[in-house]
Amino acid sequence: MKWLIASDIHGSAYYAEKLISAFYEEKADKMIILGDILYHGPRNDLPEEYSPKKVIAMLNPLSDKLLCVRGNCDTEVDQMVLDFPILAEYALLPIGDQLIFITHGHKFSSNNLPPLSEGDILLHGHTHVPKCEKFDKYIYMNPGSVSIPKEDSPHGYMTLENGSFLWKSFDGDVYMEYSL
Repeated sequence: MKWLIASDIHGSAYYAEKLISAFYEEKADKMIILGDILYHGPRNDLPEEYSPKKVIAMLNPLSDKLLCVRGNCDTEVDQMVLDFPILAEYALLPIGDQLIFITHGHKFSSNNLPPLSEGDILLHGHTHVPKCEKFDKYIYMNPGSVSIPKEDSPHGYMTLENGSFLWKSFDGDVYMEYSL
């Protein structure tokens, strides 16, 4: 199974369209969205082509393909207009003998670890900075941001297939990779 992993769309119809195009071009089976889907939040400038209603219309037809967790900008009102669940604080995805702990990053992070076993993966967005860091007990991964990347990182996403993680820009460039 091939997963496309993304975070922090923040209501940008422009980048949501790029994300959905990448989903189809990658021939991914499912998409994980790590929160902050519709609202830009008070700390961020408006992303390009800010239009939450358009993002809703683009994502709802993919409802059976999406696994989402709640970001700090996601609310119950957002859930009322989306056809897929977004309010879970975390999800667990087994991959071989390891477990991927999927969350947004504003509650569980490297500063506030969830219960992890040796070699598990902590996967979150929130910082808008792509990362792959191996710690003594766990691996931390972040796909960066779809619409508002920080620290000169590209607009992009990750893929996971056969134990291989690839970080990609919307230009198709692979700029980071990690294999289990």
